[in-house]
Amino acid sequence: MNTGTKKIVTAALLTALTCVATMIIKIPSPLKGYLNIGDCIVLISGWLLSPLYGFLAAGVGSALADVFSGYLTYAPATFVIKGLMALVAYFLFKAIRFKIGDLGSRIISGVAAEIVMISGYFIFESILYGFVPSLVNIPANGVQGAAGIVIGVLIIEILSKIRVKI
Repeated sequence: MNTGTKKIVTAALLTALTCVATMIIKIPSPLKGYLNIGDCIVLISGWLLSPLYGFLAAGVGSALADVFSGYLTYAPATFVIKGLMALVAYFLFKAIRFKIGDLGSRIISGVAAEIVMISGYFIFESILYGFVPSLVNIPANGVQGAAGIVIGVLIIEILSKIRVKI
């Protein structure tokens, strides 16, 4: 398989995994959204793919989960927010990995990406519901973000230990 085909297939696989991981466990949040474990695949997309493919895999997979789950209002914002998360994870990981190593750079880039998620949904929900009501989802999104970082780092570590090449 040539390199271009491999990149497209990997991006398509991560798009589908993002959608499934987002939909498999949905815990309703206070403001009509839901908590999920899809962020782990969003981060993995950023860490493993190029910026464009990572953005698209994270954004399209997450937005499709919103559409399939009946959260159509959230889908456009989700596309942008999750795509930006993958970009932040990619660029920050690449910028610091040789200084502090892969594990530390994944954690730091994951935290930065999750801050983008928390901020992005806060801004979006503030437009929909108002500033004060939107504050209630910040802790829930923080928990989702922390879980995404932990699970994403664990998956990457397992893949590297069994020497999966992507």
